[in-house]
Amino acid sequence: MPERMGFPAGVPSWIDSAQPDPDAAAAFYGGLFGWELTHRTPAGAETSFLVARLDGREVAGIRSAEANATAPAEWETYIGVDDVEETVARVLDAGGTVLTEPFDVGDLGRAAVCADPSGARFRLWQPGTRRGAESVNAPGTWNFSELHTDDVDGAARFYGEVFGWKVSDVDMGAGPATMVRLPGYADFLERFDPGIRQRHADFGAPPGFSECVAWFFPLDSDTAPQWKVTFAVADADAIASTARNLGGTVLVEPRNLGPAVRGAVIADPAGARFSANAFSPG
Repeated sequence: MPERMGFPAGVPSWIDSAQPDPDAAAAFYGGLFGWELTHRTPAGAETSFLVARLDGREVAGIRSAEANATAPAEWETYIGVDDVEETVARVLDAGGTVLTEPFDVGDLGRAAVCADPSGARFRLWQPGTRRGAESVNAPGTWNFSELHTDDVDGAARFYGEVFGWKVSDVDMGAGPATMVRLPGYADFLERFDPGIRQRHADFGAPPGFSECVAWFFPLDSDTAPQWKVTFAVADADAIASTARNLGGTVLVEPRNLGPAVRGAVIADPAGARFSANAFSPG
């Protein structure tokens, strides 16, 4: 995949995971995805930070959990913005909550932690030297983020007001889901990955798929609304087996999610959950 040249405002652009033992997490994900992880803690930061690279490109981060953290380890999604303060104001106007006011992350960028009206947490990212993930959708990298919610209409209203997102109901073979689109995103993608619209059409993607920036899925009955992440992999069965060998837990065994996707749900040794999907367009 070509290297990313940043992300437009309104597109999820980065993911990281707060972990009780970042070095142990680095060993797990390095063994699972082939990541090379190096310490890169911004000056003045209160938590340590590791950057994951694959084929020399930054793909994700692992940071130490705050000393008083009570929530379990999890993956978090950062949504790119042009101005954190301005976006925070839109979050509040739309009925969301600001959990952590805007703050600088060294010269990497400026962030804030927010929650939508249902309580699902996400982060804002105003890029500095880090524009976002440098590789996505290739095996071993972030594929997409999805909001699991029991109020799709409310989510569509909130995120539409904050980021300009539009939604479409689709079924790509694994049951109904809501595709989230940012109008104009496909034009951005075509600039560094020409022909992407046609490739999507060739494998039968629904209208608007090239503008897809996220997904909304029905909420599991035993969980709270939350954002989750999915990684692209070459072989979901092999990844599930490797995760077990590295001390992870396979929560949902590999299964077909439609004619072209096979996926599994996995928890790392600290309990952070993620999906691993292999795409085979045929």
